[in-house]
Amino acid sequence: MTQQTILVDQAQAVREGEEIDLNVLRDYLRPVLGGLVDDLSVRQFPGGYSNLTYLLSSGNEKWVLRRPPFGSKVKSAHDMGREFRVLSALEKVFPYAPKPIHFCEDHSILGCDFYLMSYIEGLVIRREYPDGLELTPEQVRQQFFTLFDVLGELHSVDLKKAGLDNFGKPQGYVTRQVEGWSKRYVAAMTSDAPDFEPIIRWLLDKMPAESGVVGIIHNDYKLDNVIWSPQDPLRLIGVLDWEMATVGDPLMDLGCTLGYWAEASDPDFFRQYRAMPSDAPGAPTRAEIVSRFSERTGINVDNIDFYFCFGLFRLAGIGQQIYYRYAQGLTKDERFARLIDKVHSLRQMCELVVKRSDL
Repeated sequence: MTQQTILVDQAQAVREGEEIDLNVLRDYLRPVLGGLVDDLSVRQFPGGYSNLTYLLSSGNEKWVLRRPPFGSKVKSAHDMGREFRVLSALEKVFPYAPKPIHFCEDHSILGCDFYLMSYIEGLVIRREYPDGLELTPEQVRQQFFTLFDVLGELHSVDLKKAGLDNFGKPQGYVTRQVEGWSKRYVAAMTSDAPDFEPIIRWLLDKMPAESGVVGIIHNDYKLDNVIWSPQDPLRLIGVLDWEMATVGDPLMDLGCTLGYWAEASDPDFFRQYRAMPSDAPGAPTRAEIVSRFSERTGINVDNIDFYFCFGLFRLAGIGQQIYYRYAQGLTKDERFARLIDKVHSLRQMCELVVKRSDL
């Protein structure tokens, strides 16, 4: 096995409670894929807390199947049709998106909407750099800057050319996001959830005016949602997980990504829950990322404390919604039991941002 093969992200056995009926799926897909599905097998990618991602294989052919999580009641966050539409639009204007293949809304197959897309073979980096990938501090810095450069490319896509100029509701987007996530957090609160009311009040009070910039936003852009070339791990070749993509203010998207960004100088209570090695030697700071993003996109990034704090709060809302499903017994994934601690950590970080902010 070559070093490049070792670095490729590997699917694993399907988690208990998240199995799919291969016989039913094979019969359904035969008119779509033909005899390619005769030897169909399935494995599951390990990352993610939201929509489920499976690797389908038959001979030398591979596809990716996406479906909502079991037990989810938040339909707007798991709209497979919307995700498929976004990928269909991006296919001709954004070279990093997977190619959409087929959408199914017949719930007799898997009990939900689902879709197939192309499989992009490559390296996915999660909490730590994998064994065998040795990057110098300068390479780490270059890789992370590339991560944000591609985000800027997405924000610069011509909406009309993509056919997404009537997609989403960009007017009032910032207000809807703050108010919407506030309501969702409160609705998902459990007895052990932290109180975000002071943070919500601060966000509502410090909310900036509409920036006037409108673009395609990913809404969950982070390191484990992109794919790197195993031959050249500084070259980004794919962007995944488009379920929350819409059209709106790119600065909100930047803030959401920065919500994941735990840098070396951050307190331990925040860094211990980091989802990527953003505190590795050479990694840029949030201030450096904002400066480069502004320079390359031409977007003036003011009020960054607001966008960063919102990113943290929204991430807490996502975590609380998932934890709520676990607390209600709607999912058996034991990873979800620890999310409440991360929600508390995000509350602490929001408080720190507010305390330090001069807004």
